[in-house]
Amino acid sequence: MLIPVLLFLLGLLCLIKGGDWFVDGATGLARRFHLPELLIGATVVSIGTTLPEVMVSTTSALSGHGEIAYGNAIGSVICNTALIAAITLAVRPGKVDRAALRTPVIFFFAAALLYAGVAYTTGYFSRTIGLILLAMFVVYMVLTVVQMKNAPAGAEEPEEDAKEHSLLHDLLLLAAGAVLIAVGANLLVENGTLIAQALGVPESVIALTFVALGTSLPELVTAVTSLVKGHSALSLGNVIGANLFNLVLVSGVSVTLAPFPVPQSATLAGYNASLVLDIPVMLAVMLFLTVPALIRGKLSRLQGIALLAVYAAFCAVQFTL
Repeated sequence: MLIPVLLFLLGLLCLIKGGDWFVDGATGLARRFHLPELLIGATVVSIGTTLPEVMVSTTSALSGHGEIAYGNAIGSVICNTALIAAITLAVRPGKVDRAALRTPVIFFFAAALLYAGVAYTTGYFSRTIGLILLAMFVVYMVLTVVQMKNAPAGAEEPEEDAKEHSLLHDLLLLAAGAVLIAVGANLLVENGTLIAQALGVPESVIALTFVALGTSLPELVTAVTSLVKGHSALSLGNVIGANLFNLVLVSGVSVTLAPFPVPQSATLAGYNASLVLDIPVMLAVMLFLTVPALIRGKLSRLQGIALLAVYAAFCAVQFTL
């Protein structure tokens, strides 16, 4: 019992320090190239925080369990939006860059509609669908790089701050932070599960807490660290970018390697719970988060509180299935 506790604490330390380095590296890049933090969050940071899901889903697909990516993708989007983004809004709501937000939001809903369309019609994610999702990821990255090049320069930082660190230093911080976050999340989930089992916590509770939240720990750590450092736009961009990558990158890789049918592990009112609850909630929370931001150019604390209430209700329903 002592070793899992020590490893759990080590994982927590890795997450905290990794998040600190990751955000410092990302904001350093944004400042150096005069790019909107939301853009950096929706690309570089999102790829880094989604790496654990990519590795887990790819391993699962290669071992014949590609269907795990289905629940992982939808569950992560809901958690990222209704928990992580909600915390960001509840603590520090503010204005957003609508131009920087538009591209990831459009691509997310295009991917989500494709995902939902396949689930509700054929019920089978074929290799062709996986390749289409990966193609969407490539197109998104190309368009975003072009958008970054054309982005208007932000407010000038003091000269000594802008040149305080080299480009290599920022990139190393970003890479080292991503590695520490991935290692920390793994240690926290594995040993937290062992501790919970030793304390007699039911496996269903473990799955809905340690395991489910564990896959989103990198996004959560980045969001909290960004808030503490005053970079809420980076946190929002990371959440939206991570949601997109969960569909087009994580699912795209898994489906391409090992096609699978829509799983049915639970029913609600006689229907597949995923079709009547999970997918609708995923689309609803993202609409509630992004539409007001695109229309008004700002987010409110009320949105964050409402999203947290939705997440609590969603988890409560999951316990009853």
